[in-house]
Amino acid sequence: QVQLVEFGGGLVQAGGSLRLSCAASGTIFSIYTMGWYRQAPGKQRELVAGITSTGRTNYADSVKGRFTISRDNAKNTVYLQMDSLKPEDTAVYYCNARRDTSFATYDYWGQGTQVTVSS
Repeated sequence: QVQLVEFGGGLVQAGGSLRLSCAASGTIFSIYTMGWYRQAPGKQRELVAGITSTGRTNYADSVKGRFTISRDNAKNTVYLQMDSLKPEDTAVYYCNARRDTSFATYDYWGQGTQVTVSS
């Protein structure tokens, strides 16, 4: 079983920055693709950024150039650096760990952390 715990959410003014962290335990962290998702009230959960086990990254168009995802396999942690925050970035942010094999898909979620950006 994989446990994911997010840290770093909070209230910030527009234009400010926050850094989210997600600590993983209970697995070989380095083999998982890690992602950050967010869900705003009344909206579907959406992918914000992902990073594969080899370090390849992808971003939602809405955050490209403002957010940076990274991982430290020695610390079993994935980060999301969020700069130039906008009110529309307000959401609950979730950490995800995923691994696809020929036998099964392993998919784990953290409990979420609230990010609120005031205008």
